[in-house]
Amino acid sequence: MTTKQTPALDQPAITVFMLVKTLPEWLGFSIDERFSQLAKHVEPILQRYRDRVRLRFYDVEFYTARVTDVWVWEAVDHHAYELLVEELRETPFWDRYFAVVEILPGVENAYAKNYGREALPA
Repeated sequence: MTTKQTPALDQPAITVFMLVKTLPEWLGFSIDERFSQLAKHVEPILQRYRDRVRLRFYDVEFYTARVTDVWVWEAVDHHAYELLVEELRETPFWDRYFAVVEILPGVENAYAKNYGREALPA
């Protein structure tokens, strides 16, 4: 019997750069309350998808006024990312605590993979 294995997160099928801007309600919370809100709303979603989707946070408000953060999502498949976003949209993090300014999906080294070539070394 063969079993279907889930691809590893070290080689995601898709990477999504979600550019977000903090909104006044989020900034009005104390630091403790911000972490409490993350634990309440975001952590359970991340736990449900931990084997299929990874999130990394980047603060950029030091260098730009358009967005304050970049959330980098790496997923083993598009469907896992889509399901996670559907859940995230049902939380106050989507358009209440943060405005989602832009979503930029990409595939790492697709330029090489699409032509059966090795990616440039980095």
